[in-house]
Amino acid sequence: MSNMAAGPSKVRPGSSQPSESSKRKRGMFQKDLQHMMYGFGDDANPLPETVALVEDIVVEYVTEMASLVHKAQDIASKRGKLLTEDFLFLIRKDLPKLNRCTELLSMNEELKQARKAFEVDEEKLASTD
Repeated sequence: MSNMAAGPSKVRPGSSQPSESSKRKRGMFQKDLQHMMYGFGDDANPLPETVALVEDIVVEYVTEMASLVHKAQDIASKRGKLLTEDFLFLIRKDLPKLNRCTELLSMNEELKQARKAFEVDEEKLASTD
């Protein structure tokens, strides 16, 4: 009896292994994703196919990020400390991710500076009263 009798398994393009999504329970995040999709402008009751597609994309992304974190952790274990540069090194060939990360890191730095300036101004106001 062949595998086809049991139903086709999902196989990633270029891979002979079943995808992670075929091993998990589908629809697990359906309600949460529906609410998130609605919050981002979709219909209150989106099509089930759309929710399933978004769920597949999210699960694949989170799985990829978990793998990236494990790789960064392996690199960092040699020196004993996990650094931002470990992640940047691992995504250096994925330009959209690298650009987004550097943009977010830059924005984070700007927010830190703004908070610091706000705290200094607030302390000056408190000390003059």
